[in-house]
Amino acid sequence: MTGVAEPADNVVLLDDAGAVIGEAPRSAVHTSTTPRHLAFSLYLFDDAGDLLITRRALGKRTWPGVWSNTCCGHPRPGEELTSAIRRRLLDELGIAAGDLTCVLPDFGYLATDVSGIVENETCPVFEGRLAHPCARITANPDEVMDWRWVRWDDLARAVRLTPFAFSPWAVQQIDLLGAAAPR
Repeated sequence: MTGVAEPADNVVLLDDAGAVIGEAPRSAVHTSTTPRHLAFSLYLFDDAGDLLITRRALGKRTWPGVWSNTCCGHPRPGEELTSAIRRRLLDELGIAAGDLTCVLPDFGYLATDVSGIVENETCPVFEGRLAHPCARITANPDEVMDWRWVRWDDLARAVRLTPFAFSPWAVQQIDLLGAAAPR
């Protein structure tokens, strides 16, 4: 025990206009009446232009076992989005990103899982490059059950043909990113 308190795992609550109106525990927010809150998504590419996608662990409360973007999560109150992305990338996959660029700053979505839990997020979308090309991915089994490096065109085709196999936010984001994604 280090004696250093872990920061509360709270999410940032937002009004319909995107203004911060408070915070709440992440564990209590995701329900059948989830309030709007701040999140993020990351698409991480390697030097060859391939994208790292992940399959959500079967123990996840929402969309277990589906494929999704590299990682996603929630910034804590007062935490910069890029700092939150780097924290989650390390937590989920044990790797680091180089420069991060916000490519869909105004993305937001509302989706309901088959369990009835609602995602209601303002979710800026970032892209980045793997910081260390030889980095070894060490997936956290509580978060990620599988991962793959894929070509963007192959992913876009798979999402068009089998959207049910992917997270609803990734389906929407990949459509919006379209041909603008790096190769």
